[in-house]
Amino acid sequence: MIAIAIGIELFDTAIGRCGIAWSERGVVGVQLPEVDASATQVLLARRFPGAAQRLPPAEVVDAIAAITALLRGEADDTPSIVLDTNAVPPFERSVFEACRRIAAGSTLTYGELARQIGAPGAARAVGRALGRNPYAPVVPCHRVLAAGGRPGGFSAHGGLATKLRLLEIEGAPGFGAGSLFGSASRDTE
Repeated sequence: MIAIAIGIELFDTAIGRCGIAWSERGVVGVQLPEVDASATQVLLARRFPGAAQRLPPAEVVDAIAAITALLRGEADDTPSIVLDTNAVPPFERSVFEACRRIAAGSTLTYGELARQIGAPGAARAVGRALGRNPYAPVVPCHRVLAAGGRPGGFSAHGGLATKLRLLEIEGAPGFGAGSLFGSASRDTE
């Protein structure tokens, strides 16, 4: 087995210092901000042992620009980012691919996403897959909600507050600063 060289880089965004990791096949991971830049760096290095900080190639520079723009509330060009999903199990890959088709500012429930991938009744499995999403926000798991439009979970630093902030940045209906749901859970049942 040939070892694949992985590069890593940190970059500034409107929500804090993020990280990105890549191979010659594409982006292998994105790290949303942790409590500070040092913690983001440590977590990224832990996720990708043996990775080295290096100058990103043009396609990774473009990916960083797309992520940075998305996190400023600008047009979503992240679907153009090439992901290296070689290490991702097939079910999770199908969940991630379907999730990438959710437009910025839109949401689906875990159950709706499960139906889209032909696995009705697999809402919890979809939730578990998204909980292991190594590509957020390129795979925009923050756009997937629990039944009844409740926010559900979010595994990035800050948990639900980060998820709600990302939805607010994107202008998702019901998640703006003036909404009932800007800082509380959403329950329409």
